[in-house]
Amino acid sequence: MSLRICILETDILRPELVDQYQGYGQMFQRLFSQQPIAAQFSVYNVVQGEYPGDELEFDAYLVTGSKADSFGTDPWIETLRTYLLGRYERGDKLLGICFGHQLLALLLGGKSERASQGWGVGTHSYKLAAKAPWMSPVVEELTLLISHQDQVTALPENATVIASSDFCPFAAYHINDQVLCFQGHPEFIHDYSRALLDLRQ
Repeated sequence: MSLRICILETDILRPELVDQYQGYGQMFQRLFSQQPIAAQFSVYNVVQGEYPGDELEFDAYLVTGSKADSFGTDPWIETLRTYLLGRYERGDKLLGICFGHQLLALLLGGKSERASQGWGVGTHSYKLAAKAPWMSPVVEELTLLISHQDQVTALPENATVIASSDFCPFAAYHINDQVLCFQGHPEFIHDYSRALLDLRQ
């Protein structure tokens, strides 16, 4: 039976990148298609006010990265906070990436803010601080592409750090078996990371 995954897109790609890379929802579908799992995806762009109907059920909700700040006050961010808190209180499984990682930490009692370390870009490696039972194979280090100037600076009380570095102490965390979050971008490919960096320079 296929997993039903709801992807909540929290950004719209720059016009120069849309034709080639489409969107973060498409990037995650490509990533999961390379894994030995069966999954069905529904993508909703919450920046544009898109959300699944109440009658729809999903095995997990994935919150993507964004150029926006997780601590921002844009109406769509406030709406997303309310929606995710409802999902969390209902016991739904949540996966956060970059912006999603920061937003969920903030929502559940942690802190996210502009990082004093400055921008993190390119490839970054983290030491695994905890070996969860679902990690297979078990590795000592995790390397991901990154693109962020904000960070989680305090975890929710019931969160456990999974991966960290001197630059990003709370690079990944989980809350029991319900929430799993990463600062890095497993969905990025090098070409997209480079194109994004070139546009920012």
